[in-house]
Amino acid sequence: MCGDRSGQRGVGAGVTFGLLTAWAAHDAEEVVLVPRWTRARVPELRQRFPRVPDGIWRHLQSIDEREFATAVAGMALVVAAASADGYRTGGRSAFYQWSLNGFGLHGLVHLAQAAVVRGYTPGSATSPLVVIPFTLWARGQLRRAGVLRPARPRDVVQGLAVAAAATVATHVMAGWTVGRKRTPLRT
Repeated sequence: MCGDRSGQRGVGAGVTFGLLTAWAAHDAEEVVLVPRWTRARVPELRQRFPRVPDGIWRHLQSIDEREFATAVAGMALVVAAASADGYRTGGRSAFYQWSLNGFGLHGLVHLAQAAVVRGYTPGSATSPLVVIPFTLWARGQLRRAGVLRPARPRDVVQGLAVAAAATVATHVMAGWTVGRKRTPLRT
């Protein structure tokens, strides 16, 4: 363990900046595969899941490599900020812990997506190999250091909210930055 700036004990860079490293490994899989996978699989999924609004399918098919990579770069800034705040506070930062929890829950969402489509979805390979194991390990390190916040139902909601808000914000930013005309998401 290493001390934070106040001299109190906490966790070090392996736990805090490890979030950024694990996230980068996971998102590398997504950057490489999401745009092509969605274009190839959406027609079949659209037939299998006819109750999903057409606007969602159009939105998924319109994702291009540049826009997706830009959104991932925006998310990298969010995860880097959370990791840095975690390091600064020895792992005590609520932002860091919410981000860590959101990352782990995000991995579970990928596994659920793969189960629903009955096959591979981008992110489902690194979720059981990187995302979930890292999250469990990091939470264990935080617990051993005595800085893990209690896990309550609202913490799950906060973790998912942080992940969802960051995802939406980075994708909106990417749409503006790349400057493409997007198909509005209509339901």
